[in-house]
Amino acid sequence: MTPGLLLATSACGILLSLTGAFRAPRWWLATSLVSTLTALAAAAWVLATGGAWEWRSAFLIGGEGVHLRLDGVSALFLALLAVVGGAGAAYSREYWADPAHPASARLGRWWWSTLLLCMGLLLLCSNGLHFLIAWELFALCAYFLITLDGQRREVRAAGWLYLAASHAGTLALFAFFSLLAARTGSWDLGPMREQANLAPLFWLALFGFGVKGGVFPLHIWLPSAHANAPSHVSAILSGVAIKMGIYGIVRFSGWLPVPPAAGWLVTTLGVVSAVLGVAFALGQHDLKRLLAYHSVENIGIILMGVGFAMVATAHGQAAWGALALAGGLLHVWNHGLFKSLLFLGAGSVLHATGTREMSRLGGLWRVMPWTASLFALGAAAISGLPPLNGFVSEWLVYLGMFDALNQPGAAVVVAIPAIVLLAMTGALALACFVKVCGVVFLGASRSPAAGHAHECGPWMRGPMLVLAAGCVAIGLAPFVFWPALHTAVAAWRGTWTDVPAPESLTTLGLFHVALAALAAVAAAWLWRRAHRGGWARAGTWDCGYAAPTARMQYTAGSFASIITEWFAWILRPERHAHRPEEAFPRRAAFEEHTPETVLERVIQPCARLVMWLSGGARRLQHGRTHAYILYLILGLAAVAVLTLAWGR
Repeated sequence: MTPGLLLATSACGILLSLTGAFRAPRWWLATSLVSTLTALAAAAWVLATGGAWEWRSAFLIGGEGVHLRLDGVSALFLALLAVVGGAGAAYSREYWADPAHPASARLGRWWWSTLLLCMGLLLLCSNGLHFLIAWELFALCAYFLITLDGQRREVRAAGWLYLAASHAGTLALFAFFSLLAARTGSWDLGPMREQANLAPLFWLALFGFGVKGGVFPLHIWLPSAHANAPSHVSAILSGVAIKMGIYGIVRFSGWLPVPPAAGWLVTTLGVVSAVLGVAFALGQHDLKRLLAYHSVENIGIILMGVGFAMVATAHGQAAWGALALAGGLLHVWNHGLFKSLLFLGAGSVLHATGTREMSRLGGLWRVMPWTASLFALGAAAISGLPPLNGFVSEWLVYLGMFDALNQPGAAVVVAIPAIVLLAMTGALALACFVKVCGVVFLGASRSPAAGHAHECGPWMRGPMLVLAAGCVAIGLAPFVFWPALHTAVAAWRGTWTDVPAPESLTTLGLFHVALAALAAVAAAWLWRRAHRGGWARAGTWDCGYAAPTARMQYTAGSFASIITEWFAWILRPERHAHRPEEAFPRRAAFEEHTPETVLERVIQPCARLVMWLSGGARRLQHGRTHAYILYLILGLAAVAVLTLAWGR
């Protein structure tokens, strides 16, 4: 089957799923899975063959003919959309079922199918006007999914913040595509690198797509939206939706000329997003909000690879530029897999306990072994530990930056601090997920809700297993996925078609296989010893206390307090303490909250100033004619004074 027929089948499946969204959940799920599988097959066909599919039609939308294109870049993102979209659809059957959510479950299915359709069209559109239409429809679908549980005030606030930020980005994109069409004389999109006058438009695209991508400091909508949305919605928001911003940056940095400083700025934004994203994550006590900030961190890692590829293009260095870009694009896929797995795992915890507050959890490994094990695998992957997929993509980015050190030029100046800060980001991410796994799954239960938790069912467990299998497969056989990456890199830069695979890629895969086999043997030995009575079971180490309680355990705040102090200059934590003042105090308490610094300390004060000025301006409009004459006289006097001053 050709990609066109597969895509047509996928679109028909999505449209059929809309008909069963309200009354037939099984029909909706079956058609959704068929449509995602056919879309995955179409993307795999393009990535495997290295070709491209293109289709034009005389059918007009907004006065423009339909023009669709599927090449290596868009196919890479379409495959991710298919995998996460199908996994989330299956997960929602149990997590957001009709008996528990009779009204919103039906709407959620409908909006989910519409979201998949709009994002798929966005990846295929090769017309600026149609791209904008698909972009806006995709943003609206995401808003309605975020606010499915709209009875809670914080959910409504998160939805409005997301919508406001999305429209700010859309305004920039509207200006970008309008100016592009005005300068080229057509809304049609495609390679235009020879038209140097288009280069300044890249700044508009970077802002518009950066808002959707959650690039620091444009990420203000992301933490609250990811935290308050249903967990399967959080998974597709983090795993795919924010990647639409990355897709826009990659797509148009490949099709259009870019300013000479663009690569340096994108790399800098990547470094800042990576370091500060993980710093903010360390300060969080809400499990899903913590995962949301790790999305900012991983978007930074992706931008580092893309930025170095842009720098390499400007310097004519295909070898290390292709490696950095391949690492960034593979991290798009890897982040989509392990972050979706982590959000689905967090959803399982929330489904079983009713809380996202880590300091109210604990001891869940005993009652939720599947969820705990899969979450731990995702945590190891996002921390960049071998033999999983996160290590492979970060390793490719490292290779590109290390190769840049061997070339004389300005790239060395950025490569050295970028390498150091990327390594520091990995170490901080590992510390953060040690905190999460220790506080949430180990120790003793900190609340009755955690003590009465239960394991999730097969419809929630199955999608997590599929995503975990993807993390393991890419880690153990990275050389199998190199042809797909090569196709995407060649589609981004047509002159990079002869870049060979790294010689050590096969060696890395063999090392990962050996490491995984060793870990499996060790795990089997430990399990055998534990179940044959070789070890005695005991409670958590009590440090000599005769009757330890859960309050004696580390909390999410105390575990990471030393590290968060390093970033207090940006985190600005708010502390509330009631210190003990007597030998046997009746009450003592300590609370710490990490605000969203950019939103609460920068944007909100500016918004209040604007509202105050606008209120003052409205008070000037009171309908008194003599006051308006006074305004006119004062204005003329000011113009006269300025004219005299300018004349001197």
